[in-house]
Amino acid sequence: MTKIHVAIAILHKNGKFLCQLRDDIPNIRYPGHWALFGGHLEPGETAEVALLRELVEEIGWVPATVSFFCRDVEGDVVRYVFHSQLTADVKDLVLQEGWDMELLTAEDIRAGKCYSEKSGDVRPFGIPHQRILLNFIESI
Repeated sequence: MTKIHVAIAILHKNGKFLCQLRDDIPNIRYPGHWALFGGHLEPGETAEVALLRELVEEIGWVPATVSFFCRDVEGDVVRYVFHSQLTADVKDLVLQEGWDMELLTAEDIRAGKCYSEKSGDVRPFGIPHQRILLNFIESI
């Protein structure tokens, strides 16, 4: 089985976590679910370089530094998870991929779902993204 390698970011600010509501299109994993920003590694890219490129593409911002948190394997997906302080205001970020973005609380993450103004309803978390965030919250 060919593995899909992705790099994702836990961006945190004041005890909250920046999450993306993924587009609600059927050909992506976890459509219409809350998830972390990031994406696929291009050939020859390190996970950290891929993450920084994806953040520019998705929200028009990158942190000054990122720290490696964990490697998470789920079926055919290998996720390299990094974390960093979100120093920008969410209103200054430009959502260029996804349906919505929001700073979510640990309570939202534990509940496994959160309301989105843009979708107008409560949307679930992608299972691996919720698990990764809960592990991160327990570690800090």
